[in-house]
Amino acid sequence: MTIKDKQLAESIYLILAALFIASLVASNLIFQKFFYWEPFGIYRFEISVGILPYPITFLITDILSEIYGKKKANQVVIAGIFASFFSMLIILMADFVPAINSSPIDNATFNKVFGLSPLAVFASMMAYLFAQFIDIKIFHFWKKKTNGKHLWLRNNFSTFTSQFIDTFTVVFLLCSFQILPWSLFKNLLISGFLFKVLIAAIDTPILYVVIDFFRKKFKLKKGAEIKM
Repeated sequence: MTIKDKQLAESIYLILAALFIASLVASNLIFQKFFYWEPFGIYRFEISVGILPYPITFLITDILSEIYGKKKANQVVIAGIFASFFSMLIILMADFVPAINSSPIDNATFNKVFGLSPLAVFASMMAYLFAQFIDIKIFHFWKKKTNGKHLWLRNNFSTFTSQFIDTFTVVFLLCSFQILPWSLFKNLLISGFLFKVLIAAIDTPILYVVIDFFRKKFKLKKGAEIKM
């Protein structure tokens, strides 16, 4: 790999890491709003809007795992943890200082929207931590088993498993901490998991296009990784 190619690979890695962290932080900021989606009247999804950017993080970790390797993917996951907790500290500080009378947003409104429960954030972060590391581990397990072939297999197997763990963990903890009633547990678990599975299936062609671009651009063989 030439110096120019290496610099390009590093730049793309930073962009992917930035997109990953932005998606993760955004999902934690907006998770308190819930909505429903009923495609073709087949099934009614009742889910948090925080789920919308979340699948992007798993797509990016699969891209990083395939192209940059397990170590680089894990580094982005750890960076996401720090970024999430740091953003929560900033929000708590902003919520603590009093609003002036002429402020467009008063204390009560700001607290209602951004006054995130520490327990809710903890639940989300624990679910995220378990799911992402498991996603990367399973992805590389199947990559080794298939000798770098069958990208769709490791992408979907890793994502389906990690997304179930993520959904179950966060809903279980939110109900255990009495942030959500247990009566919502089953519906939120099923809706959240099925939605993530659907998105994972949809993003598989996107993954193939991105991986194909990397392989052609950096002349990588199947299963080969960029060393940085």
